Amino acid sequence: MNALKENWKVALVDALVLVVVVFLFVFRHPVLAIVTLVLGIAGTVLYIIGSKRLAQQEESKAQLEAAKQTVSMFIISKKKMKLKDAGLPSAALESVGRLARNQKFPILKVKVGPQVMNLICEPEIFDSVPEKKEVKATVAGLYVTSVKGLHGNKGVKKVEEKKGFWKRTLEKAQEKAGAKQIK
Repeated sequence: MNALKENWKVALVDALVLVVVVFLFVFRHPVLAIVTLVLGIAGTVLYIIGSKRLAQQEESKAQLEAAKQTVSMFIISKKKMKLKDAGLPSAALESVGRLARNQKFPILKVKVGPQVMNLICEPEIFDSVPEKKEVKATVAGLYVTSVKGLHGNKGVKKVEEKKGFWKRTLEKAQEKAGAKQIK
């Protein structure tokens, strides 16, 4: 009963799919009924898997928040590379899933005190991380979650949002016409 309270939306959609399947069988469309039934089952399975993954993601974010520390570091370089090429510890490589091992991750090569190490950076802040600068970073294990410039705010640059095709076209047309830009 507790599972039904948590997933009442899924139960409602499944009931509607079942009504549609019965309706299609009554009006002699068995192929459409079977296709509808298969699509309903697939949608339910995908919803349940997605909700479990979302719960896992929230749990891992809570663990990162609990383990974060502020560290002063010098960023030597930054690259996007595969984890096996990044020179991370073997324990970190084993904890990553099989499919994620072949993806490219944002990697920072940093110097913390006398030690040079490679850290995984959060993709959202990777472009704003300065190279060859000393920064204060929030680190949770091998994962950099945020970066602030140590000497003023010179090193950390804001990333401009990429303009879409229609926005660029509209701006060009307004520039040619001599009109003011709409924001």
